[in-house]
Amino acid sequence: MIGNIEVTKDLALLLFIGGLYALSIALSNTFVNVYLWKQSGEFIDLALYNLASVVFQPITFILAGRWAKKIDRIIVLRLGVIFLAIFFTTVLLLGEQANRYILLLGALIGIGYGFYWLAFNVLTFEITEPDTRDFFNGFLGLLTSFAGMIGPIVSGLIITKMSSFTGYTVIFSISLGLFVVSVLLSFLLQRRSAEGRYYFKEILQERKHNKNWAQILYAHFFQGLREGTFMFVITVWVYIVTQSELALGTYGLVASSVQFVAYYLATRLIKPAYRKKAILIGGLILYGAIFLILFQLSFPKLITYGVIISLAYPMLLVPYLSLTYDVIGKAKNAKEMRIEYIVVREVFLNSGRIISVLAFIATISFFPEKTGIPILLLFLGAGHTCIYWFVRKVRFSGPEGGKGVPFSTQRNGENGSTGGTTF
Repeated sequence: MIGNIEVTKDLALLLFIGGLYALSIALSNTFVNVYLWKQSGEFIDLALYNLASVVFQPITFILAGRWAKKIDRIIVLRLGVIFLAIFFTTVLLLGEQANRYILLLGALIGIGYGFYWLAFNVLTFEITEPDTRDFFNGFLGLLTSFAGMIGPIVSGLIITKMSSFTGYTVIFSISLGLFVVSVLLSFLLQRRSAEGRYYFKEILQERKHNKNWAQILYAHFFQGLREGTFMFVITVWVYIVTQSELALGTYGLVASSVQFVAYYLATRLIKPAYRKKAILIGGLILYGAIFLILFQLSFPKLITYGVIISLAYPMLLVPYLSLTYDVIGKAKNAKEMRIEYIVVREVFLNSGRIISVLAFIATISFFPEKTGIPILLLFLGAGHTCIYWFVRKVRFSGPEGGKGVPFSTQRNGENGSTGGTTF
């Protein structure tokens, strides 16, 4: 079934942990914002929750990067899963009072994402070999995509069939249980101690000397501008229009199914020579899709929007992340400082998300939500289109275009964010 691939114990365990994480997030993440929305009915609460999350993510990435170079990477991964488990435990304990502690909840999930994704990225490099990396990414992608398709619809069915907030309690309990299993599995991974200096400041300053690295970082900032607000507004709009968690689950199922096929096709059809054109076209389609939902919301329009962006995201992200991978791979001391490059990239991405959420808070504070939010989305929605403005300036002295990033590892923050991006 898997070909002539030697699957080591650590590789299988990391795949299993990644699969459990994907299923847990797919079951719950889409519905956390709706859960908080149903308690308060205020967009400001959702904005503050997401603001706390995107503020603590880069802070945690910086700390996790240092620890990944000073102590065991497995401990950093375990910390991420533990904080995510604490998040769901806190949600369950708070129950219908959760909206009173939105900053705490946002901080917990942001810290969990930061530790988990930094460690998972590093361990992927270390546990896989060149001849097993494609298998790992491909199989993890199957697990992630499958979870993304079944998770939201299963959660929607459970929540709809149960009264009041009981369904949410069941779903969050299942997610908590999956994270507990992940923590236990992490004890079976071989310990991976580390040594060496942490060159975060040097890699941050490297953008002054490496123009390609600078352009990629600026592109990630604008990517974050869209993701910061869109990652919670769209799902809440689906619920507001339908008043049904099952409809939200259906939206997730349709979008994830289309996206799965689109990533597969994009990975195989977009060649290195056409990367920048694909990024431009994908960005323009993503921006154009916004006009479907700005002025008159309906469930059919939202489903159509979900299908369109699920087709456009792979067209943009597959070549974009492959280009990012090439820039880092050709950068100064990339092999020894890959952790620092990943951390700095996350800092710029989440800086864009922070500005996005702050702009959202300012908009709903001074303008009516009905008119202010659509106008704001017109500006923030251009973030992915702006990516092309920067990547078009990326030039390589040698052959351009290494091996593409497997379709399975792409993440976006609009159809149910997984909290991070892997290479």
